[in-house]
Amino acid sequence: MSKPEVIVYSSTGCPYCEKVKSFLKDHNIDFDERNASIHKEYFEQLKERKIYGTPATLINGKLVLGFQEKKLNKLLGLSEDQVAVVSSGKTESSDANADTIFQAVNENVLEEVYDFVTIGGGPAGASAAVYAARGKLKTLVIDKAPKAGTLAITHKIANYPGVREEVTGLELLTRMQSQAKDFGAEFVRSTVLSVDFSEELKKIELAEGTIKAKSVFIAVGAKAPSGKIKGEEEYTGRGVSYCSTCDAAFYQDRVVAVVGDNDEAIHEAETLAKYCKTVKLLIPTELKGDVDLSALENNANVEIYKRHRVREIIGTESVEQIVVLTDKKEEQVWDVDGIFLYLGGMMPGTDFLKGAIIRDEEGYCLVDEYLRTNVDGVFAGGDARRTPIKQAVISAADGAIAALSAEQHVNKRSKLRPQYS
Repeated sequence: MSKPEVIVYSSTGCPYCEKVKSFLKDHNIDFDERNASIHKEYFEQLKERKIYGTPATLINGKLVLGFQEKKLNKLLGLSEDQVAVVSSGKTESSDANADTIFQAVNENVLEEVYDFVTIGGGPAGASAAVYAARGKLKTLVIDKAPKAGTLAITHKIANYPGVREEVTGLELLTRMQSQAKDFGAEFVRSTVLSVDFSEELKKIELAEGTIKAKSVFIAVGAKAPSGKIKGEEEYTGRGVSYCSTCDAAFYQDRVVAVVGDNDEAIHEAETLAKYCKTVKLLIPTELKGDVDLSALENNANVEIYKRHRVREIIGTESVEQIVVLTDKKEEQVWDVDGIFLYLGGMMPGTDFLKGAIIRDEEGYCLVDEYLRTNVDGVFAGGDARRTPIKQAVISAADGAIAALSAEQHVNKRSKLRPQYS
């Protein structure tokens, strides 16, 4: 089979571009990289194709927008055996990722009685696993989608204590998970269907079978919105973007919408305002966390619309308009050249608990200062409980408290025992 012709249009600082390049290098695929943020000619080549985002990969002339591993495999003609060889050739110490950390559920997992099981592998669950495994608890982490949580899809983290360099959310999360695995924690990828906390030995039902645990930590995080905006998938990379670092330059002197209600959306709007003629910031709900709007309110390039939602994204070859539901429940059609979406999870993903523990009207687990629920041996934290602000470091702290509380429960201690060394 002849070698494929592969061209990768990239941008400096784009995490998804790095994923594409790493993927191609791992499979020994030669490619021509064209950095559109450095070379104007490559930037113009993308615009001529009505492509307004990176990475954009051409394989024998066929386009792949973003990092779509299955599509890359198909267009490159990689067999399952070739993919498996590359995956097995990666060592966890040098290239640990969610694919190597999380394993399938097997008979050994179903036969084991775990001291501590965390449902959710995000910052709360991963931190809890570090503390629990280091505290000599037999620890298991269950996550249905390790790369899809709020932290995992955050493209830049610059304020996590002790991590001085900027990292992607997935990289930070993978470091936490790898550390827990080094201490002996096990990680499996599966969906929790239901739970039974009625007896001292807790039962967690998966499609593969039943997990048994002496203590359980609910760390599922928040559910993403139930569905994508109409037109979002169709125009991703052609006017729909999720990363200003990657794509802001494509919108020089243009009009864009930014949609979100968190600090990331505000930060991205500030960045885009340096490039765009107009940035329309739509805040669908109340702002989450300690967010300062003053810089945007004083920026002549920015228009702020509170309690405005996007119903639909419209275009031909690329984004041309959005349908907006205003704060007065009126539908309007706005002309825009692009839209940047930062819509995180809104509600805790605790539906599977049903009546197993007490939750509030929105599904948040009710806990005390030790993160204990109303059921002995069951704890909850991170986005599964109400916190004053949603931050990775707060979720990680919840994980530490929950694990130490679980260690007290499992070993029947009179008080919590801290880990000092």
